Amino acid sequence: MTPGKLWGMLFMVAALVSVFWSQSLAARELPDFTELVEENSSAVVNISTTTEPESQSSSFHGLPFDERQLEQLPPFLQEFFRGPQSPFGGSPHSQQPRRSMGSGFIVSADGYVLTNNHVVEGADEVTVRLSDRREFQATIVGTDPRSDMAVLRIDDAEDLPVVSIGQSRDLKVGEWVFAIGSPFGFDYTVTAGIVSALGRNLPSENYVPFIQTDVAINPGNSGGPLFNMDGEVIGINSQIYTRSGGFMGVSFAIPIDDAMNVFRQIRDEGSVARGWLGVLIQEVNRDLAETFGLKRPRGALVAEVMADSPAAEAGLKSGDIVLEYNGDEVEMSSDLPPMVGRTPIGETATLTVLREGREVDVDVTIGELPDERASAEEPASGGQDSGAGALGLVVESLPPEVARSAGLEGGVVVTEVDRGAAYAAGIRPRDVITEINRQPVRSVKDFREAVADLPEDRAVSVRIVRQGRASYLVMKP
Repeated sequence: MTPGKLWGMLFMVAALVSVFWSQSLAARELPDFTELVEENSSAVVNISTTTEPESQSSSFHGLPFDERQLEQLPPFLQEFFRGPQSPFGGSPHSQQPRRSMGSGFIVSADGYVLTNNHVVEGADEVTVRLSDRREFQATIVGTDPRSDMAVLRIDDAEDLPVVSIGQSRDLKVGEWVFAIGSPFGFDYTVTAGIVSALGRNLPSENYVPFIQTDVAINPGNSGGPLFNMDGEVIGINSQIYTRSGGFMGVSFAIPIDDAMNVFRQIRDEGSVARGWLGVLIQEVNRDLAETFGLKRPRGALVAEVMADSPAAEAGLKSGDIVLEYNGDEVEMSSDLPPMVGRTPIGETATLTVLREGREVDVDVTIGELPDERASAEEPASGGQDSGAGALGLVVESLPPEVARSAGLEGGVVVTEVDRGAAYAAGIRPRDVITEINRQPVRSVKDFREAVADLPEDRAVSVRIVRQGRASYLVMKP
């Protein structure tokens, strides 16, 4: 063998060794979940519910999946879940008692169990099964639909295993997490992934800053725990984003800090009270940031201050942009509701707001979030027509009685919108304009004066009320 060939062979061997060595190191760096699962699975429970036919609703709220989702499963799975062998009691349209499944976990030695509200909603009977096959009838202590939380209690049980509670505020994007639950009725299934994002706001849940993960979560996982690598529960698996009814890589969990706050209130008081500010807010996009004098989009723009609310009493105004809440930055509008919701009732919070180009501090005594909201009456056209052709708009005065019923000091009703700057901004007929370029508009005269003073070289904000809800739009020259 020539020296050249020998050196070539040695080089190839060295390269192969290097590849195998790096793969070995990479494998050793991947987390090992075996001990964590062994230590924590005993405190995870399977929850099954029974709902009698007379108390069922056509929306199948207690089921882990509905008829539409069933139809998206493969045919053999549809047959399994609809058949007599189904753990859910056959077809959703059956007149037999309806059964559903979910997950949960034990948080105290005296038998308190946490799960999702939608797992036990409407149930006549709730059964909790442990990994050692013990079964107990559980009592629903209380629920909180706003956070999709439910607290159960199992009595006369001894030697109950309990999970270790962590702190979700210590989570960081990219760290490993794992879940234990019962997807599709397959008990004690373990799935793992990473934290994909924090503080996610979902349209249906304004008071929960969800943890987003790529952990595989499916129907039946709901209510189960999300663990960190210290074996601590840092979230409750609650929702998934899906177009198929099954896992698609995006899952959401309730942060355990928020969940434990709800648990303690239900356990001690029987209900949940949340802080209330009394404002309608919207996101600050790039255009709005420019019109309000912000260097970059941030904060929560106050579109409307509700009458007789804590915000109204404190002097907050529509057009204020909340930048900080008790010293914590408000980057997105979705950051504000959870901050307010966690504040004790009656406590004073300091809001740093941008008002007319200056930052000012406003102290607000936080009230209690009402159970229901009365929305303002939808504005209706009325009064004498009055044309205002600038911007492609035709407006008329808002009748005083309509303004009073809607809680407005005045405004103009849009009757026609031609193609132009106003239409491009999103203004439509029957919108009520109450402000243009930070100038109040209470009459057609105010409207015309505000339009006459509009700058020609920059975008301006327009405050409208549509179907009882106020928001700001950006109108560009």
